[in-house]
Amino acid sequence: MAWFKKTRKPIAAADKASRVPEGLWVKCPSCQRALYHKDLVDTFQVCPHCAHHFRLSAQDRLALLFDDGRWTEHDAGLRSLDPLHFTDTKPYRDRLAATMEKTHMNDAVIVASGLVDQIPVVIAAMEYSFIGGSMGVVVGEKITRGAERALATRSPFVVVSCSGGARMMEGALSLMQMAKISAALGRLDRAGLPYLSILTDPTTGGVTASFAMLGDLNIAEPKALIGFAGPRVIEQTIRQKLPEGFQRSEFLLEKGFIDLIVDRRALKQTVATTLRMFTGRQAVPAAPSVAPEAVPDEPPPGV
Repeated sequence: MAWFKKTRKPIAAADKASRVPEGLWVKCPSCQRALYHKDLVDTFQVCPHCAHHFRLSAQDRLALLFDDGRWTEHDAGLRSLDPLHFTDTKPYRDRLAATMEKTHMNDAVIVASGLVDQIPVVIAAMEYSFIGGSMGVVVGEKITRGAERALATRSPFVVVSCSGGARMMEGALSLMQMAKISAALGRLDRAGLPYLSILTDPTTGGVTASFAMLGDLNIAEPKALIGFAGPRVIEQTIRQKLPEGFQRSEFLLEKGFIDLIVDRRALKQTVATTLRMFTGRQAVPAAPSVAPEAVPDEPPPGV
């Protein structure tokens, strides 16, 4: 006979669902702190606690670099036509259509012209969310046209790379873009026009093996993964453990593979200063403040 009986209360379900909007808070993968999304936007997607650099969209890259976030986009209508009729887990044509709908872009790069600290510049910014920022025929054509536009207007050219490499769905046609873009950059070089390459996380494969490493100055963001093959593939090939930080921008700077590491929050000023050094342009002085006209304590005689 049980003298005592413990009554178990069922776990009560919450009366109301959480009222916190989705995406309001973001967890930093580096320091594990919760970050208010608006604060992260204000710092260009850089953690204010540990300076971890989140990935930035191509649109946000352009807004960061161009004066007042204003620019003119070029060749936005170019689209891939699936020349090889490629199919893996799904037809390439279907993958393209789904990615275009998701990203509201036609391919993995935006090429635009505008002013950077009052200097006319042509910038190509890659978009990683578009099939891993992979380089296909359209990406190669748009970057090549960007270099040709810079040549025609006698403007500096800047490319912000964020890519997994050549787009396998376009086969050898994607690999041809490496030589095509490099040839266009060679014409810029012979014309004496500066080309800056900004490498962000990640920059790998055929992009690293071509235009990403051809800059007059190669600038990387902190802790960006930069290389040809990924570290896991290299370890499996050579059957050795890679050193700590291998293929990160700090390691590459130490080995002389890149020229500079710049925090994103200082990137625009660094680009502007570098372009002024290359072009010989002087900084535009700020407009002098005009002191208000002094008001006399007493009215003039006769008034």
